[in-house]
Amino acid sequence: MWRNPSHPDRPLHAIVQPPGPDLFAAIRDALSGAGPAVLPLAPGHSEAAVTALRPTHVNGALRSDGEGVPSDVAVVIATSGSTGAPKGVMLSATALRASAAASLRRVAASKGERWLCCLPVAHISGLQVLVRALLSDSEPIIHARFDPQEVLTSGADHVSLVPTQLHRLVELGADLSVFRTIVLGGAAPRPGLLEQARELGARIVTTYGMSETCGGCVYDGQPLYNVDLKIGDDGLIRITGPVLFSGYRFGDSDPFDGDWFRTSDLGELTGGRLRVLGRADDVINTGGEKVVAAAVTAVLCTHPEVADAAVIGTPDAEWGEVVTAIVVPANPDTPLTLRQLRAFCRDRLPPHAAPRSLRLVSQLPLLPNGKTDLVRLRAGT
Repeated sequence: MWRNPSHPDRPLHAIVQPPGPDLFAAIRDALSGAGPAVLPLAPGHSEAAVTALRPTHVNGALRSDGEGVPSDVAVVIATSGSTGAPKGVMLSATALRASAAASLRRVAASKGERWLCCLPVAHISGLQVLVRALLSDSEPIIHARFDPQEVLTSGADHVSLVPTQLHRLVELGADLSVFRTIVLGGAAPRPGLLEQARELGARIVTTYGMSETCGGCVYDGQPLYNVDLKIGDDGLIRITGPVLFSGYRFGDSDPFDGDWFRTSDLGELTGGRLRVLGRADDVINTGGEKVVAAAVTAVLCTHPEVADAAVIGTPDAEWGEVVTAIVVPANPDTPLTLRQLRAFCRDRLPPHAAPRSLRLVSQLPLLPNGKTDLVRLRAGT
């Protein structure tokens, strides 16, 4: 499966503009072979990606240092992951269509039903909404930004959201039955969010995936059609199937074990259902004990005085790293203390997993795809 591309022969056009009909047409042409490969980039977030990924054109202008892509590559997605360094994930039209077709099949979406795109098309979650619309023979409804009222009155049959967006709709007490399906991904929802949304009439499908798998490839814990999963001896989730990417642009690392893509996520498979435990690089080593940051975050978010939370490891001379909770208090006037937080964790987590440090913030910094910006949190900004 893995190959380090060395024969670029298709132009790569970076398109730096908000989502809209022109960008949709460019992606349609890229998938059909009628146009160049596309690198969609959001205005204001493009400079580092253009420098690192060297497209042949930017908004139609030829670049002298540009380099094309292999002929089977239709789209390149710039993803920073948790490191902040731009990396180009090369996706074929075959893989993108396989993912979209399997998604439509799983949610029982019919031809002609309309999809709402209110996620950044520079990320795989937004891009795949447009591919699903193409396969549905329908015109997508495209919003340049997320506005709860506009989303609710869009007239779309299906929508993809990240948990932050769903949370804002739930806060409005909106009638979420207006959508046949809400495809939810990008991050783990806070405790209670799914139940609250379903009480408002939402039909929610939770997803797990990444740019390298053309977006969500596991729905409600079960892999999509023709996708298979396994857990390696190292605890990492491995994925195989027609939805996998072609390789990293200018990358020389091999993320494959044979036909299996080796993710950076820890997981468990029980009865064929996947449970994602967290990222391997988010494991905190404190006093010789390993702590999965996502597991601690999930517990903290059940505290009634916590509106939102993230967990990171911070360097410590005695412990190596200490578990640090970054918390948005539910009531800023009476924020909880570290002692209260540790007492809450006492019966819910092993002793070494309870936070030893607490940082209170008004809100968590987010990446454009809705995930918590751990790079900024670790930098203290």
